[in-house]
Amino acid sequence: MKNETILVVGGAGYIGSHMVKDLLETGHKVVILDDLSTGHRDLIPGGNFIEGGLGDAALLDRIFTSNRIDAVMHFAAFALVGESVEQPLKYYQNNVSATTELLSAMVRHDVKRFIFSSTAAVYGEPLEIPITENHPCNPTNPYGASKIAVERMLQDCDSAYGLRYISLRYFNASGAHESSQIGEKHQPETHLIPLILKVATNENKNVKIFGTDYPTPDGTCIRDYIHVSDLTQAHLLSLSALMEGGKSVVYNLGNSRGYSVREVIELARKMTGHRIPVVETDRRQGDPATLIASSDKIKRELGWKPQYEDLEKIIQTAWMWHQKEAK
Repeated sequence: MKNETILVVGGAGYIGSHMVKDLLETGHKVVILDDLSTGHRDLIPGGNFIEGGLGDAALLDRIFTSNRIDAVMHFAAFALVGESVEQPLKYYQNNVSATTELLSAMVRHDVKRFIFSSTAAVYGEPLEIPITENHPCNPTNPYGASKIAVERMLQDCDSAYGLRYISLRYFNASGAHESSQIGEKHQPETHLIPLILKVATNENKNVKIFGTDYPTPDGTCIRDYIHVSDLTQAHLLSLSALMEGGKSVVYNLGNSRGYSVREVIELARKMTGHRIPVVETDRRQGDPATLIASSDKIKRELGWKPQYEDLEKIIQTAWMWHQKEAK
């Protein structure tokens, strides 16, 4: 599986930039499309970068005409739960309508392999823990709703056009590349681990805990954290499966263990030596109490094995990155 040309949409973002790095290091050619609305040019480790949006039909036609694209990886969704509740049309426009343009261009140019970054938010409030891929999808926010809308569109594209896809439902992506060359860099930052570490680097004064009255042991939300490099390895396995003629399928990606907000803060205090003050505030709308994955399916079918199952190691890679960024 070498020398394929992969179009990475959203390749200047957090997960997308890690994907570009891994693709290049495994011998692939990479074309990156990103409008830099949330991505960062300095995170792109190489490849052919094109600035633009995934909803630009004319630009997409030029890209597919100029490059023999073998597969597309999509990391260009808006992904802030709270913002999606406040601005749902922004999310449906980018995450659904613009993705429709991308898929339409793929069909026009006979590109039939697609790997989609989906989310555990498609499940909504879990009926059982851990969550399997067969769990009902009943998202509690427009972000999750936009992702399941694309998954259903992909099913129809498979039936109508033979467009094969693998949809990867992430739980909480976290950590940074072991080299500390790239890492998590959002503006504004909303993810828990970087927000905690930005207190330890004295960039922020405190970290907020959104809700302390959830039906969990310590009252705070419980999440399943997965290292970004484990995510990209799952994408490489998915790419290999599609290149070898594999069928369309959905997989969860998580570590199958949950940590509460308070537990993550305590672990970060231990690792950084900083007291990390907290401010307790109200729940955010659309946040389920507990999300923990069952990733047995992708382990069984593709042989995926996370290398960063220990949350302490995940935080360590993030801490190295954030210390470097803060200098």
